[in-house]
Amino acid sequence: MDLRIFTEPQQGASYDDLLRVARLAEDAGYDGFFRSDHYLAMGGVDGLPGPTDAWTALAGLARETSRVRLGTLMTASTFRLPGPMAVTVAQVDQMSGGRVELGLGTGWYEAEHRAYGVPFPPLGQRFDRLAEQLEIITGLWSAPPGRPFDYHGEHYRIADSPALPKPVQDRIPVLLGGKGARRTPALAARFATEFNLPFIDIDTAAARFERVAAACAEIGRKPDEVVRSAALVACVGRDDAEVARRARAIGREPGELRANGLAGTPAEVTDRIGQWQERTGITRLYLQILDLADLDHVEFIAEEILDAV
Repeated sequence: MDLRIFTEPQQGASYDDLLRVARLAEDAGYDGFFRSDHYLAMGGVDGLPGPTDAWTALAGLARETSRVRLGTLMTASTFRLPGPMAVTVAQVDQMSGGRVELGLGTGWYEAEHRAYGVPFPPLGQRFDRLAEQLEIITGLWSAPPGRPFDYHGEHYRIADSPALPKPVQDRIPVLLGGKGARRTPALAARFATEFNLPFIDIDTAAARFERVAAACAEIGRKPDEVVRSAALVACVGRDDAEVARRARAIGREPGELRANGLAGTPAEVTDRIGQWQERTGITRLYLQILDLADLDHVEFIAEEILDAV
């Protein structure tokens, strides 16, 4: 089981905060350091000192880490045009020596679009645009050197593109996710190297993973080619008192986190991870760390759980 750290810096974190956690994640042995791609805080917090741009931050982290995988859960396709997005991610992949992964979704948080002047089309159109973006981004990366890339869709047109720069990796992993019953699994079957489900119960997750497997089978792709992963809030302590203290620090209740996340003592959380693995077939977990000042938490999980799973 791969364990990765997942952060939500729009809730209040500077680049230096992210760098401290990313370096600790690397040193502690985690497989990856991922971040959300949002421009507005949620849940009533002020978000100070303000949002950091996801790909600007990842570019910096690419130069200041050496091993850990880096990426987004999830970049909103509404934020960036597909051609420049392909250029940006390929460049950060070069800067990292081939450690970048792109999580891409339709975008869902309408308030942040209003707050920063980003158009927010209806959901059906956002899905249409996402499908075209995936065609263009993966097409630009994989186009043979020296052969121009063209694409003519309803929302985007690419003409005579040199399809540069190329990423270091032969194929940058593309992460998709979401709750859709039809279009989401179909897109995952066509484009995803990983399908991620965030903040969901085990039984629902198992059913949604099977939808993706069925969609893969329909187009002749082996379902096991798509990595299954989940993202869950982490709140781990040596005893109940420490779990409660960490839950209070993020404004949550220990009982609710035990039911819906990865909360409790190391033994409890290790057992919970085993349940997820057995019932859903996941091989990767993103541990959402909401208190980025609590570096001991990140280190404690590594020491007590990483080797056990």
